[in-house]
Amino acid sequence: MSNAVVVKTNELPESFKGINSHNLYLYVKSYLAAQRANTARVKNRTEVSGGGKKPKAQKGSGAARWGSKRSPLFVGGGQVFGPTKRNYNQKINKKQKVLALNYALNAHAENGSLFVADSILVESGKTKDAVSIINELNQRDTLIIVNSIDEKTYLAFRNIKNCYMIEKQEINAYAVSAYRSVLVEKEVLDSLTKEA
Repeated sequence: MSNAVVVKTNELPESFKGINSHNLYLYVKSYLAAQRANTARVKNRTEVSGGGKKPKAQKGSGAARWGSKRSPLFVGGGQVFGPTKRNYNQKINKKQKVLALNYALNAHAENGSLFVADSILVESGKTKDAVSIINELNQRDTLIIVNSIDEKTYLAFRNIKNCYMIEKQEINAYAVSAYRSVLVEKEVLDSLTKEA
């Protein structure tokens, strides 16, 4: 791998500049909402078992009327207003997704934490060789973006704490903004700037 070079803001197209940060906020909100497990659920009175027979006589006891043991008033009865399956997805426009990614990349460029390299390849597959690459950047945690993941390179980087490798098609604004620095292959950055 050739030495990584810092990408400056003036090297990015004009479309990366002057973007409202609200686009990133909306994208992150939408992304995190889509990650929710959505498994919280309770049974209401129509779903709990039992309740076929009227528990006691309608009149004569001096107490309130009991129609069913499935009532929320009884232990083992249905739950009232509990969580049920719902759709947490929040719509975001395609243009806003692009703006959010461009904003996140430009923010790294402004902070001097966007690095570009001709290729990111660790042919030995050894973690110590991958660590030396990360140490060149002098950053605490790094997102590495490559055109396609080589198996030995992946094995070299996977044990490094706070370091994550993704392919070009996996890029999203949340991943880019979640890391303190981004190391990207030149081919990938060129394709991103051409699309902008």
